[in-house]
Amino acid sequence: MDWFIAPDYWTSRLVFQRALAGVYLVAFLTAALQFRPLMGERGMLPVPRFVERVRFRAAPSLFQLHYSDRFFAACAWSGCAVSAALLGGLDSLVPLWGAMLLWLIPWALYLSIVNVGQTWYSFGWESLLLEVGFLAVFLGNDEVAPPVVVLFLLRWILFRVEFGAGLIKMRGDACWRKLTCLDHHHETQPMPGPLSWFFHHLPKPVHRVEVAANHVTQLAVPVLLFTPQPIATAAAALMIVTQLWLVLSGNFSWLNWITIVLALSAVRFPSDPPAVPGPPLWYVIVVIAVAVLLVGLSYHPVANMISRRQIMNRSFDPLHLVNTYGAFGSVSRVRYEVVIEGTADDVPREDSDWREYEFKGKPGDPRRWPRQFAPYHLRLDWLMWFAALSPAYAGSWFGTLMERLLENDRDTLKLLRRSPFPPDAPPCYVRARLFRYRYTTWQELRETGACWERTYVREYLPPTRLAGVAQRS
Repeated sequence: MDWFIAPDYWTSRLVFQRALAGVYLVAFLTAALQFRPLMGERGMLPVPRFVERVRFRAAPSLFQLHYSDRFFAACAWSGCAVSAALLGGLDSLVPLWGAMLLWLIPWALYLSIVNVGQTWYSFGWESLLLEVGFLAVFLGNDEVAPPVVVLFLLRWILFRVEFGAGLIKMRGDACWRKLTCLDHHHETQPMPGPLSWFFHHLPKPVHRVEVAANHVTQLAVPVLLFTPQPIATAAAALMIVTQLWLVLSGNFSWLNWITIVLALSAVRFPSDPPAVPGPPLWYVIVVIAVAVLLVGLSYHPVANMISRRQIMNRSFDPLHLVNTYGAFGSVSRVRYEVVIEGTADDVPREDSDWREYEFKGKPGDPRRWPRQFAPYHLRLDWLMWFAALSPAYAGSWFGTLMERLLENDRDTLKLLRRSPFPPDAPPCYVRARLFRYRYTTWQELRETGACWERTYVREYLPPTRLAGVAQRS
């Protein structure tokens, strides 16, 4: 069975598995802490309403069989517990079949969450975590050396992530071909980080180098993943460095971290692997059967990747086994933000005492510096960025958000950094206004201490009282 195993990747597997368990832990923690106001029984997009109209076959999930907020919480916290156990190495202490079952649990639980998550879980990194997590089930534990075919399939995912993202940029916004996209991206990205202001103010020639380096890393380097060592390790290391640069420049949930985890599987660490028996026959058969299945399912992602009408972040099967990826095919030149305010006045006027709600991650007060949240994912903050691009992106949930603010709903307020109203005195009216945001210059920062400058654009939602919101919904 020497053809089936790769003992030199013993340490690579260990590092990969522990890192993946860490990403799983963050994903389940995000779900456990945010699900109630987003998609709980009284959420903005309730799961019970979703499962009434979507069949199990189209979106397989435990919550198709039963849903309650208590059951969802139990699943999310169970996912946290299993992920923490895997992070601590529990899979190395059980038989091979037990380790496979352990890795199957977080995949099945997270699939159940994603498939009922609706808009809140429509990001590419959800499918990427599921695709990588499914392969992790078959990577083995200390009883067997890493299977070559699984290591190859992990590189195949990494190739599609990077190469697909590179292609969609070259086919998309002309600024990628002109090397000018980063003149705008650091300012207009969904959720800037604490260093994004400084990245934006790098000299323009540096931005050109950044874009050119991105093209090389995404369009040329991925091919080297399938070359002999140490070239494949060097290629993976270059991808890791690029992803760490992106980690520093913004808040992209765990997209960069799961890509780093994938790259770690291609790095061959110096090690002296222990002597273990050959893999059992049943394990070989299962791994090969899964590999054949995944190769067959790769047809649609590959066809999409080479198509001139390439789409990004799409799942081609309800289990998210093989997907297509890509990000920022187009880059906004101007940043808009929706600012939500409330007033306790019985009659709303322009000169009323309007108080602003503060979000945790999205820009608000021009003097408040962005914070680092990734790999933790602030789902409402991200969707507010889309809402500012067009009200159509928020049509299914924005009205309910305003209703919950008028109710001073405790769970919804936990999604925010601060509510301007005490718990026992909700606002009488809320409204939303659209502002244009831009980064201040070095001189403006020194003079005002503000990292943003904002200008009023237009009304986004007129002053609304509780009865009005309820009537519209």
